[in-house]
Amino acid sequence: MDWGILERDDELDQLAVAARDAADGAGSVALVFGEAGIGKSSLVKAMPAVLPEKARVLVGECDDLATRRPLGPFRDLVGSVGAELARALTAGGDRPRVYDALRAELTAAPHPAVLVVEDVHWADEASLDALRFLVHRVERLPALLVLTYRDDELDRRHPLHHLLGQVSRAERVHRLPLSRLSAGAVRELSSVSRLDPAEVYEVTSGNPFFVAEVVAAGGTGGVPPTVVDAVLARLRGLDDRTRDALEQLAVVPSAVERPLVDALFTDGVAELAAAEQRGLLTVTPERAGFRHELIRRAVADSLPAARRIELNRHVLAALVAKSGSDPARVVHHAAEAGDQEAVARYGPDAARDASGAGAHREAAAHLRLVLRQRDRFEAAELADLLERYAVESYTIADSAAAVDAERDAVALRRFLGDTRALGADLRWLSRIHWWAGNADEAQCAAREAIAVLEDAGDDRLLALALSNTSQLHMLSERTALAIDFGERAIALARRTGDDAILAHALNNVGSARWRDGDPLGRAQLEESLKVALAAGEVEHACRSYANLIWTLLQRLEFTEADRFLAPGMALADRAEHVGFLSYLHVATALRRFAAAAWDDAERHAEIGAHDFVPARCPALTVLARVRVRRGRDGGEELLDEAWEIAVRTRELQRTGPVAVARAEAAWLRGDHAAVIAVAGEVFEEARRLSAMPHVAELGYWLTKAGSPVPADGWDHPYALQAAGRWREAAEAWRAAGCPYEDAAALAESPDPDDKLTALAGLDALGAEPLARLVRGELRQLGVRHIPRGPLAATRDNPAGLTERQLQVVRLLAQGLTNPEIAERLVVSVRTVDNHVSAVLDKLGARSRRQATARATELGLVPGRET
Repeated sequence: MDWGILERDDELDQLAVAARDAADGAGSVALVFGEAGIGKSSLVKAMPAVLPEKARVLVGECDDLATRRPLGPFRDLVGSVGAELARALTAGGDRPRVYDALRAELTAAPHPAVLVVEDVHWADEASLDALRFLVHRVERLPALLVLTYRDDELDRRHPLHHLLGQVSRAERVHRLPLSRLSAGAVRELSSVSRLDPAEVYEVTSGNPFFVAEVVAAGGTGGVPPTVVDAVLARLRGLDDRTRDALEQLAVVPSAVERPLVDALFTDGVAELAAAEQRGLLTVTPERAGFRHELIRRAVADSLPAARRIELNRHVLAALVAKSGSDPARVVHHAAEAGDQEAVARYGPDAARDASGAGAHREAAAHLRLVLRQRDRFEAAELADLLERYAVESYTIADSAAAVDAERDAVALRRFLGDTRALGADLRWLSRIHWWAGNADEAQCAAREAIAVLEDAGDDRLLALALSNTSQLHMLSERTALAIDFGERAIALARRTGDDAILAHALNNVGSARWRDGDPLGRAQLEESLKVALAAGEVEHACRSYANLIWTLLQRLEFTEADRFLAPGMALADRAEHVGFLSYLHVATALRRFAAAAWDDAERHAEIGAHDFVPARCPALTVLARVRVRRGRDGGEELLDEAWEIAVRTRELQRTGPVAVARAEAAWLRGDHAAVIAVAGEVFEEARRLSAMPHVAELGYWLTKAGSPVPADGWDHPYALQAAGRWREAAEAWRAAGCPYEDAAALAESPDPDDKLTALAGLDALGAEPLARLVRGELRQLGVRHIPRGPLAATRDNPAGLTERQLQVVRLLAQGLTNPEIAERLVVSVRTVDNHVSAVLDKLGARSRRQATARATELGLVPGRET
């Protein structure tokens, strides 16, 4: 009996309904998740019995290899899918071909197709890419995509989160979290043994696999002290030959295909019969494997190290003797066997396969193993490997590893006297140094790259070095130099016909011009994007998206920025370019912060607040500003770290926003001297560089703190506020879609009615620090009946309202209509309609009046003070 499907009727019913819908063309995704041993695989095995009669079930598994197999779960399908998909998967490197073949396979009759990918927490990057492709289209396919994974193995940096985020946006998603068995079920199952059911439940916590193993081992007279002991108890009584076979299979972290079984065992599958009869293995004509991954791990973990090494050597020898073996598997077993020569021999090919399939994490992991054997390579080959590792590490945002490897590559190029290769690697070193936040080193390597390549006779490499220097000048607001170097690069790129360098140089010149106020700049930046996309240059296209979005955000053109955010993030996500994906998540955080959607802003900022410096600094700034505006602890500490990073970059695009955030925090705590101290020096640099947005905002805070700056006549809202034109500023902020800034500008009015309106907006947003200051100003003006702020219970949110729903209910309490709420929050009326409906439902109210009364009782909306 498979206890993994006990108490799973509801989940099976949901899968059956989803499959029937898929047969009618309404495809969907089902997420089956839970801890190890909870019954995910059992549910998948039971699923065919409840599916429509013509359903095709395709199952692929992700393996717990040290370095994953590119497209591993899809390659498992070979033999049960059509010839075109089989050929595409075997070739591997042509991802569009694989994607098209997958879509064609799922569209082919009979319907529905049920594609199951098990253990996606172990999926390689290329497989995640393919799944993203399918998720994006599954609603239009006659297919059900079932993904199983262990949710307790996902930290916040796990790459699976990107896929799950895309799944969450699909129209039809079935989430099937698998719970543990109830105490009653464990009692019933334990009744067949002499074990105490309560003790079984206590030891296993209702995990179906653990229960099964403990009860199966219970015939020996007692509950084993650990689950591993329970598994090993199942092996007692097996003959030595069968135990040897199980141990051999246990070192292979996947099902073992039939040719490998035959190579490992003299009598082939016959040696596995006794273990299969004990229920330890599943054997088919195609492959053999343990019935559960935990059984394999228990057996493998019980082996002495010397025995594991010996068994891995057997597998390695069998794989090497068989032509066409997956190099990733060869490298895994070579590493486990301690065969460094085999790692060095097969690792570069495994890395090349992984990189070609878009699995850059796996490529970097293979090269990391290879580079532990540096003395096995000649200098030129080692330099190439170091460069490859640096680029793969850069792609996955491992800046420290990328810098170290590229420095070593440069040193070898110097030794070899290869001028062109040295120039190319110096350019890479400059780029990677900037990526790591080391401005001085980036500039130094950039200058040397140009010097080396000026007389090397390679216009293409020289163009790339010139464009790299143009980029550094653009990022440092040195517009004239950025344009000068960039135009030289553009001319060389056009002459050599290199679209990648052309896109890169157009990006730099366009960004510099546009930020300097030249409208030609945007046209060049959009041309950069067009050229990069047409040439399939993902990195350059991602950078074009990033600079378009960042500039539009800086210009307060938020709606226009939205046009580029979605396709930019989709491209970076699909290509697994972790650095740019993090960067665009931070851009999204900035966008949501401006809209006062602070929960969303925090979620996106947290994704970017890791070790990738260009994203970490602004991500920390967003996280800090949300805390500061909400009156929460920790904002100042985050700003201190962001400032340390910003100073190292020597770029105003980093120091400016952090200085603004520090100034705002100082103002809200009433420290005007600190405002001047943190904003003054950066303001002077911004004015020297004519960086208008930074000048306007920093100048505003200086003026507000009692150190007025010269009026420059700009129409930026902060410049208007600094000039005392608060009403115009409020209107500009409202038009841009910035509710907090709108309320803050309105609060500067001397009219109490304006201040009361501003206070209502701040209360709706939960902006307690500024609201407290406005209440103080109203008291000083002698205003009576000032609305109290939301009670402390608001923070606990007993009604379970979202951030936006809290804002809506507070505006409802002020008597605003849905169109008026939409205008205040800068969203559509339809969106407000949906929020109001959700608020009524959560508060158990039939009318807006009842909702207001209930929210007031819960402390979710302000009362009145006298």
